[in-house]
Amino acid sequence: MNAPIGIIGGSGLYRMEGLSLDRTELVQTPFGAPSGPVHLGQLDGAPVAFLARHGEGHRFTPSEVNYRANLWALKSLGVERLISVSAVGSLQARHKPGELRLVGQFIDKTRQRKDTFFGEGLVAHVSFAEPVCAHATAALLKAGQSLSIPIEDGVTYVCMEGPAFSTRAESRLHQSWGADLIGMTQVTEARLAREAELCYACIALVTDYDAWREEEEGVDAASVLEVMHANVDKAQRLLRKVVPQLSCSPRSCACGEALKAALFTAPEAVTEDARKRLDLLVAKYGYGGR
Repeated sequence: MNAPIGIIGGSGLYRMEGLSLDRTELVQTPFGAPSGPVHLGQLDGAPVAFLARHGEGHRFTPSEVNYRANLWALKSLGVERLISVSAVGSLQARHKPGELRLVGQFIDKTRQRKDTFFGEGLVAHVSFAEPVCAHATAALLKAGQSLSIPIEDGVTYVCMEGPAFSTRAESRLHQSWGADLIGMTQVTEARLAREAELCYACIALVTDYDAWREEEEGVDAASVLEVMHANVDKAQRLLRKVVPQLSCSPRSCACGEALKAALFTAPEAVTEDARKRLDLLVAKYGYGGR
């Protein structure tokens, strides 16, 4: 069974409510093991694949997650559209804890991640000016509004390394940039989703005000978890509304051809190892290894 819609659950979303499970797949990838098994089933009648980003039981820090293996596993199981759920801190007063936001842009401050499938014999430079799928994001916004969920789109997300939360000085710096949210995972997934030619949209669950507000204590895990549980319920309702809608609508965006103008290496110069390793992504462009 192929699942054209994939969901990556972040902190607090380790299982998908309403998922009628058909089977689980522990996928082997050229980039190692994913965070855990991919759960395949039906969400209100729509085929879906679900993966817990941090592993079941939350075993991996944001920098330990094998993002390449996670995205590869989902792509190999037929995922075309990927909705990612993530807890975030707010950098602006209008983004209140307990609300949902849809990311439009990223600022990448990570430094320890493997965030590309390419290199070692085959070079690709994808366009990343608009890092999320406008069509999938618009569908999420409309569904959220119809459910009266507090939601807003077009926000900018700073992705930091973690796992520690920000200092006050860092938080105020990010706020001064005009950024809206801060988290530790999304930009890495977005880059890889673009290389894998997946439509990617990010539901951000606002849990706290980060560290920029003098009148409040700094962020701690206990307070984040308390707000997160209420937010996860909203995210579940949103996903159950939008997944069946997306599953029966054609892809009308350019995400599915992101590599068309991105592959720089001449086909005759690509190593056999690179062809075999990246066959899933590049075979349709004449670079396959089979």
